[in-house]
Amino acid sequence: MFEANSQNELLTPSQNPLEPPLQHSPEPPREQPRQGRGGLRTGAIIGLILLLIVVFVIGGFAGWVFASAKSSATGTTTTTQAATTLDAVRESVAAKVKPTIVEVYVTLAKGAALGSGVIVDSRGYIVTNNHVVSGATTIQVILSNGTKEAAQLAGADAAYDLAVLKIAVPQGGLTVATLGDSTQLKVGQEVLVIGNPLGITQTVTNGIVSVLKRTVSEGQALVDLQGNVVGIPTLTAIDPEFNTPANGVGFAIPANRVKTILPQFIQTGSSS
Repeated sequence: MFEANSQNELLTPSQNPLEPPLQHSPEPPREQPRQGRGGLRTGAIIGLILLLIVVFVIGGFAGWVFASAKSSATGTTTTTQAATTLDAVRESVAAKVKPTIVEVYVTLAKGAALGSGVIVDSRGYIVTNNHVVSGATTIQVILSNGTKEAAQLAGADAAYDLAVLKIAVPQGGLTVATLGDSTQLKVGQEVLVIGNPLGITQTVTNGIVSVLKRTVSEGQALVDLQGNVVGIPTLTAIDPEFNTPANGVGFAIPANRVKTILPQFIQTGSSS
């Protein structure tokens, strides 16, 4: 006789060999999130904004280029017009003054001299430089039309390097220069110099007033752009370094001084 110790084990339904195993139903597939209409609309708006930015940038740049080109063209046109106007003024002044400029030919005891003069009185009085006629034995004046007239010395002032000549008034009269007010000259003001330097007749040179009482000049009539004679050029400045004439720099006697001494020369032959 023996004793057996037995225990009852509990079996789960899945472990029960008599029952078929349970079938697990497959898990349904998860839906992928779909992009809503709101996302598409946002993307479209961003794209439109970027397109507008590009359009504005290109348009602005094109406008700037056009404006710059237009401004440059306008500036060039204005400068050209101003230059053309200034040239016309110079030409008008030269045409007005040239008939009043004469050539002065002087014979000396030894040789000859040549200079220029300006007709300042309808009675035949001409202003020139004293150094041109000093020591002359004969003086001849050649008018702008080529007419030659004998001249006499009416008066001279060596200190101011001025002299006044007198010629007979030719038939048809003389063209007389207008003496301006030299006190109205300004530093930097443009002036023209009209004369016959070195025998080259009817030359016109432009320059500026460098300092008052000393003006840049060459020739025999210093003229403003209104056609008034504002000075009578005298000796050329000397370059102290080389002791030679300074190129393009000279001195001029103010027209007001000429207006003061001219009546004295005509009446007495000298100035006070």
